[in-house]
Amino acid sequence: MIRLVRVKNAEVGLRFRNGRLVEALQPGWYLARTILDETVDVLREKDLFVWHEEIDQIAKTGVLGDRVVTVDLKDNQRALLWVDERFYTVLGTGRQLIWKTQKNIRIEEFTVEDPRLEHRQLFKIGKAPMAKELLEAVQVEQGETCVYFRDGKFVAELEPGFYAFWKNISALKFIMVSRKEKVLDLSGQEIITADKVSLRLNAVASFRIRDALKSVSVSESAETALYRECQLIMRAVVGARKIDEMLAAKDQLAEEISAALKSKAEAYGIEICGFGIKDIILPGKMREIMNRVVAAQKEAEANQIIRREETAATRSQCNTAKMLEANPTLMRLRELELIEKVAEKSTLKLVLGEKGLSEKLLNLL
Repeated sequence: MIRLVRVKNAEVGLRFRNGRLVEALQPGWYLARTILDETVDVLREKDLFVWHEEIDQIAKTGVLGDRVVTVDLKDNQRALLWVDERFYTVLGTGRQLIWKTQKNIRIEEFTVEDPRLEHRQLFKIGKAPMAKELLEAVQVEQGETCVYFRDGKFVAELEPGFYAFWKNISALKFIMVSRKEKVLDLSGQEIITADKVSLRLNAVASFRIRDALKSVSVSESAETALYRECQLIMRAVVGARKIDEMLAAKDQLAEEISAALKSKAEAYGIEICGFGIKDIILPGKMREIMNRVVAAQKEAEANQIIRREETAATRSQCNTAKMLEANPTLMRLRELELIEKVAEKSTLKLVLGEKGLSEKLLNLL
């Protein structure tokens, strides 16, 4: 039996006889004789890649000649495919045939002993959708550091920028670490003082990561470890003080906690930028007691001030009386000043009686 096969323009026919590739056919009409177990498979040159189950046989025989580019990559090799000077995809391990009759094809081959890919058009390559299968892109933003491990070993700290790494070469791990200043809120810390008073402490600590490698190597979470250390230090420092001492020296208390926290934070690669106590909240009964104590203290202070002012006023009057007694003219002037003030604010009526009294008043006026 004979089958008629047509090979069109921009196509190539492959004649197989008993499963063996015999020849490549140019555009035209051809007969495939089934009695000889002949088949003619038509390949489209516009498909870019040569898709056929006998790709190895096609490559070895070389029947397609200079119509294709053969890419044969070993396990430690990768390639970048550029079509018409535009990045198309990443080629992995294996043999692939690419048509070059319809488009301008360029192949860049790499030996990937080092998983990190360096290229002048790295961003375009790493962000291409068709490259995600073989490339892992890493974007490090401003204010961040990426700790890079290969096969469980530290390799480098990646500064802000764009990076790409070959997949399936080594076990890669990337940990992003923010170097920006952060705030750790320590609210509602229940602590007992040395005199057995239970209080609640609200504090805040600001910090930043100084050593990124140490912060990810020493602890699973440096921030969680710092929070735990803050709790322990506050309990130790506050628990060694009585309530009166603590309330009287709140700033000193914060400085002591901060100093202890800085030494502990260094072990986690953390730098403490600041520490402060926002609130010290006492139990209801203790607040009432403290309020009464404060009220009594303020009342005593107020009484003391009043007595001090009264004493000063009495002393001033005594001194004035001595001066007036020693100087009759000054006494007369004070009397006239008094009469003048009275006359300014009210009507002054004089009732003249005996001659002697009227003369004294007239003389006084």
